[in-house]
Amino acid sequence: MDTAQRTILVTGATGNVGRQVTCQLLTTDVRVRALTRSPAAADLPDRVEVRQGDLFVPRDLEEAVRGTDAVFLMWPFHTADRAPAVVDALAPHTKRVVLLSSGAVRDGLTHGQQPHPVGRCHRAVEQLIEYSGLRWTHLRPSTFAANTLWWADQIRSGDAVRGAYGAVPMAPLHEADIAAVAVRALTEEGHDKAAYTLTGPDVLTQAEQVHIIGEALGRPLRWEELSREAARRRLLADDAFPDSFVKVLLDTFAEMLDAPRPVTTTTVEEVTGIPARTLRQWAVDHAADFRRHP
Repeated sequence: MDTAQRTILVTGATGNVGRQVTCQLLTTDVRVRALTRSPAAADLPDRVEVRQGDLFVPRDLEEAVRGTDAVFLMWPFHTADRAPAVVDALAPHTKRVVLLSSGAVRDGLTHGQQPHPVGRCHRAVEQLIEYSGLRWTHLRPSTFAANTLWWADQIRSGDAVRGAYGAVPMAPLHEADIAAVAVRALTEEGHDKAAYTLTGPDVLTQAEQVHIIGEALGRPLRWEELSREAARRRLLADDAFPDSFVKVLLDTFAEMLDAPRPVTTTTVEEVTGIPARTLRQWAVDHAADFRRHP
């Protein structure tokens, strides 16, 4: 890869995926710049050039992106209302954007035609980037394995995870694999105008995921099914879970339960040369997040 002297900006650099992108970029010869609202708390490697700022403050974003060759763009919101200003700030100052989009986006449909609200939002952001004149690559990941961290408090305090729709199948994806594809797209040629559908290697129900996490921890864990209403109340009572996303999540699970079984892709291996990591590997990597505190 000819990456010498290039500078790449990572937004969302302190999140699960963004931190992985940042650290994996450091194994190449690029200069890595990170945009964060709280540099003192970012805890990023010393070689990262940390810029203080907010993605949604145009002046902050323009100052951070100026002089870069590419941007890894997170879009962790369920509305695209601020996306035009973000894209307008990026377009004059960089060449390429790799967008962390969503597996909810359906090919061949405009944002208004997307059947799922998450897909509508992310497709709207995708289209703005496509129309901007920037070179682009979209990453459309399946369910993040890190979503199982929602269960961490329950696992630390007992041997059961309680929730609704335990039979919902999904293909959990390690954030390191999302990042590995992103790094290729940010530093190599050959990824322009690609929309990569990324999945983990196995289709697993939520109940099966709980069992696998238990095996990684060396503890027997089980799923306990709740009614939708009981699950809704539990999520609303969780201060760490956004209230606005509770209905969206439960509606999504209900749709997934009735939909055809997910199909896994080999895109991670095709792009990176390494097969996608299993949920078991993810659970081993994150075992400390689930262990009981002394």
